[in-house]
This record gives sequence, C-alpha cells and structure tokens, in this order.
Amino acid sequence: MSKALPPNRSGPVEAPIDREAVTEHIVAHRRHVRIEVATSTGSQLTVALGSVRARSGLRAAIEIPTLALIVATYAAWIGITLAYGHWPLAVVAPIGALLIVLHGSLQHEIVHRHPTRWESINRLFGMLPLAFWLPFERYRQTHIKHHTDARLTDPVDDPESYYWRPEDWARVGPMTRAFLELQQTLAGRVVFGSFWRIWMFLHGEVYLLVRNEPGLRAIWLEHLLWCIPVALWVQFVCRMPLWLYIVAIVLPGNGILLIRSFAEHRARPAVRERIAIVEKSWFLGPLFLFNNLHSLHHEAPGIPWYEYNARYRLIRDRLIAENGGLVYRTYFDVARRYLFRPYERTQHPTGRV
Repeated sequence: MSKALPPNRSGPVEAPIDREAVTEHIVAHRRHVRIEVATSTGSQLTVALGSVRARSGLRAAIEIPTLALIVATYAAWIGITLAYGHWPLAVVAPIGALLIVLHGSLQHEIVHRHPTRWESINRLFGMLPLAFWLPFERYRQTHIKHHTDARLTDPVDDPESYYWRPEDWARVGPMTRAFLELQQTLAGRVVFGSFWRIWMFLHGEVYLLVRNEPGLRAIWLEHLLWCIPVALWVQFVCRMPLWLYIVAIVLPGNGILLIRSFAEHRARPAVRERIAIVEKSWFLGPLFLFNNLHSLHHEAPGIPWYEYNARYRLIRDRLIAENGGLVYRTYFDVARRYLFRPYERTQHPTGRV
C-alpha cells in the first residue's frame, strides 16, 4: 500500500522507512475499526448481583455507585485544577494524574454501557476529554473491536495489541526496533510508552483523516469542540499553562494506565490463555475499577466494577484453570518479573492469530 507521508525532518537515514512502516502498522489496526462497529447487546452481558446470578443480561436502570463516582471524579478534577497556584505542584500534579487514571477507567465502564440503560446519557458522561488526546467515540470503537476475543493479540484485528507482524517488523530500522523492544519492559512502557502511545494514535488518525476515513472527521470535530471548555478551564480559570497540565498530569496519568495494560494479554493458541489476572491490588485495582481481574472482564464485560470482586471469588478457580495459570499476585509481582526484562517478543509468534 503506497503511503504519501509528509517529508521527514533531519535525522537518521532510516527514519523515513521507520515512519512508513510505523504508519503501515497503525493503519493495519485502524482499517479494521469502522464506524459501524456493533455494540454488545443486553443478552450478551453478564451481571453478578452479590452472590450468584446466571448470565441473564439484566441491568439496573441507573447504577448509583458508578454515577456517584463519575460526579465525584469530575468534582475532584475541578477542585485539584483550581488548587493550582495555591497548593504546591508536587501535590497538584500527582493527584491530577490519578484522577486522569480514574477518569480513563470510568470511560472504559461507559464504553461497556454503564451507568444507565440509555446510551446517549452514558455517552455524555464520558465525552469530556480531560486527557485531550483521545476522542471518546474513537476509544469506544477500538475497544469494542478489542473485545472480539477470538482475535485477541492479533497485530491487525486487535487495536490494543502491541504485537507486530513479521513483514512490518522487517521494515523498521534498528533505532525503532530498540525503542519498541524497550517498551516490552514495564519501566520502558511506563516511562516512554505514554509518549509513544499518543504519537502512534495521533499519527495514524492524521493518516486516516487525510484519506477521509468515513465518519472520522465528524468524530474529531466533536472531540475538538469538547476540548475547548477543558482548555479554557485549565488555562484561563485555573491559570495553569496547558503544556504544564499535559506534561505534569496527562502524561503521567497515561503512564499509570499503561501499567494495567502491560501484562494483561499474551499471544497463545487458546483464547482464554491470552488473558491475565492480577490479584490483591489494593491501590491500583480500585483506580482501574478492578479491570486488573481481566480474565473476568473479558468473560463478562457487562458486570459493573463494584461487583467484580464478589463475582471473581465465586469463579476464581475456573478462570485460573482456563487461562493456564496466568495470574500475578499483585502489580509488584508484575514489576518484579518484568521491570527491566521483556514481557514478550515484539513480533507475534505466529504472525497473525
């Protein structure tokens, strides 16, 4: 596929090849994520109500805990951004970053049709782009595609896969390879992955926007309109420079979110063995709204976050048997194993799923 990319700035000779190969890799993801991606139907959702409830698709009309958490998160974000200039940045920035994490986790809940039965209302709760760079509707499309479990970890069909096809990998130069392999360690993913993830996403979106991907321009126009009140609030009401907000709050928050996704999937022949579980996470678990119990989430994405632990205790042994024992005691366990050691090879072991 021919790529008409803008001229590259001065740099290593291999850079233009890297840009083309990276673009090919991004677009391979995006071509498989269309505007008409179907959402899950109620009959496909699993709900646990405290002890045992079979797969029934029943949903509360309004999930009060999730609704309360959404209100509390936005209120806390308003409060901490207003505190800029009154409290030390060393206090404002970490709290702000944690709120970006919690907001991202809530957007994930909203994608899975929480906290109400009404999609248009749920969408309003998730549209405000506190992190600026990711349109909610684009996230919804790609994440729903990710939940096609049979294609999990596929370099093309799974938009959240970090694996590369051999033909794409062969086209990138040694500098790009080294940077990508660095992100196969937890330290590399958290420190550098935040920049890379945003760059990869925006680079691919620009490519598709220029080629007029159906519906994409409308998504970005709506997103940019929602960015305006957030930017005005941060810059003019809170008097926090936007660059500082992005560097001190958004990027660290995105880095923390990447801790969750770092080891949650691996390429294996059996579908359930591709999905990990991280137990006993008393701090990051609540921030991730217990999506660390990831095998449970993929089995029953309709369960609200506050019912995960009760449901997990009921079916823990079965989930662990099905995923081949891919269980970490805590995120410290993940760090102990992979802080400076690669989690997996960058190339998909079979090329495609």
